[in-house]
Amino acid sequence: MSEKVNLDGVRSEVLARINRSERNFKLALFAAVAFEALFLVTFILLMERHNRMHLLLLIATVSSYSIVVLGLVALGAYFNRGVLRILKAIELLKT
Repeated sequence: MSEKVNLDGVRSEVLARINRSERNFKLALFAAVAFEALFLVTFILLMERHNRMHLLLLIATVSSYSIVVLGLVALGAYFNRGVLRILKAIELLKT
């Protein structure tokens, strides 16, 4: 009636999925950073530096992106802490 579960196989599969997910996330993050850097460089090159509206748009863009990036860094740190706790619990189950 009861099936024997291969816990080591399950753990290794879960850890492999986590590694794949992390690699995909980093790839997507670097692609987004490259795209936004390209956008910002293009904006700086095409803007009229003596036009106050263009300077205001540049300041507003940089400030809004910095707030969003700081929020994402805080969210990532919080999420990473939770994942590390789960991985530690899995490691303690193994012993």
